[in-house]
Amino acid sequence: MHMTRYPQVFLGSLLAVCSSLALAAPPARHPQAASPATSVATPAEASSIAKAASDVPSLKEIQTFTRAFEMIKQAYVDPVGNKKLMQSAIRGMLAGLDPHSEFLDESELKNLTEDTSGTYSGLGIEVAQTRHRLVIIAPLDGGPAKRAGIQSGDVIVAINGVPVQPDAIDASIKKLRGPIGSKITLTVLHPDANKPVTVSLVRERIHVASVSARMLEPGYAYIRISEFQEDTADELTRAIEKLQKQHGPLRGAVLDLRSNPGGLLTSAVGVADDFLNSGLIVSTRGRLPQSDLKFSATPGGDLLHGAPMVVLVDNGTASAAEIVTGALKDNHRALVMGRRTFGKGSVQTILPLGNGDAVKLTTARYYTPDGTSIQVAGITPDIVLGNITVEADRNPSLEDDEHESDLPNHLPGSPAVASNPDAGDLAVQDYALSEALHVLKGLALARREAAPVPANSVH
Repeated sequence: MHMTRYPQVFLGSLLAVCSSLALAAPPARHPQAASPATSVATPAEASSIAKAASDVPSLKEIQTFTRAFEMIKQAYVDPVGNKKLMQSAIRGMLAGLDPHSEFLDESELKNLTEDTSGTYSGLGIEVAQTRHRLVIIAPLDGGPAKRAGIQSGDVIVAINGVPVQPDAIDASIKKLRGPIGSKITLTVLHPDANKPVTVSLVRERIHVASVSARMLEPGYAYIRISEFQEDTADELTRAIEKLQKQHGPLRGAVLDLRSNPGGLLTSAVGVADDFLNSGLIVSTRGRLPQSDLKFSATPGGDLLHGAPMVVLVDNGTASAAEIVTGALKDNHRALVMGRRTFGKGSVQTILPLGNGDAVKLTTARYYTPDGTSIQVAGITPDIVLGNITVEADRNPSLEDDEHESDLPNHLPGSPAVASNPDAGDLAVQDYALSEALHVLKGLALARREAAPVPANSVH
């Protein structure tokens, strides 16, 4: 099902704050600070793009640049080398375009491309530069940051006690990296808080399991995708097939894409393909012909065989995760619940410069099957849920409800119909998931009632 080879395109540059970056998505993540689709241009494509530049700078503009270059070299308070100045000039050009275009030196390019395996060293967070602030897009499952209570939308205001400067976000991002076992202190401001809190973390080897799955109730599965790596689509196939082998055909599934920062475009296409029998998945459009791509579902590829789905999303759902959400929503394959997604809808292309360095340049926008660009706007769920939590009853013995069990000399109940002492626990643990399960059951019931009655059935 996934034998089709698509052009290697990355959705976002997951700055998963670490020495190696997870290619992911949301906006402005630095060094690899986010940007949805990133493709690696071939030398021929890079040459074609270079030749296409017809607006050549005037001699006067070149002279002005040269003068500024020489003035900085001669008069700056500290000596500065030609290489650093030239790289800074390129960085400045790209920084003036959008939050996702950037210059990558050889080490940064290596970091950007080495982490699609899902293993890297760092804090396990995806960060982005938003409104001149260093914002956490998503803490990755299983990482030290998430265990410490860091949330999507947190703003990093200081690193090791040193305030994050709005004009030096790159430098702050570099401070987040470090060897395994090294300590770091982050001062973060939670979205709804008035005062920042200080969190002490230890950098770890992060092993990101991109897919996990379990049964919520008989017939209803929970599938969590934390990011989109090279083999995520194949992992998903194995996980679903394992559940079906152990528990039989599924009546429905909740796909949890909350706080999923994105990843590889090809993996997003493969995951959407796992739930679709037909239809367009995503398209990209830009100024150059090679930026115009379309990806469609494989006929007969739905692993759930039409069983209803609910997709959970939030403000940390970005890039590749938004592509999957949009594909399932526009193809009327799933109901989307939660909060509006991040809104990262641009495509970046890695253009090698021939000396080991590269430029990551925004070259296209991507569009959902209905032709909608989610750039900035994000995806609005079919059912919007607030950020709600439910508290458990601290003294259930004092409940006011009356039941048969309260009557004296009541007949004992059958074990098959005994009340479930864990009922309601899911709502306490995860309110949004609990609501998604309720909706999923309704969809499954409607599907069963709508199923055609066999001609030879007897009533």
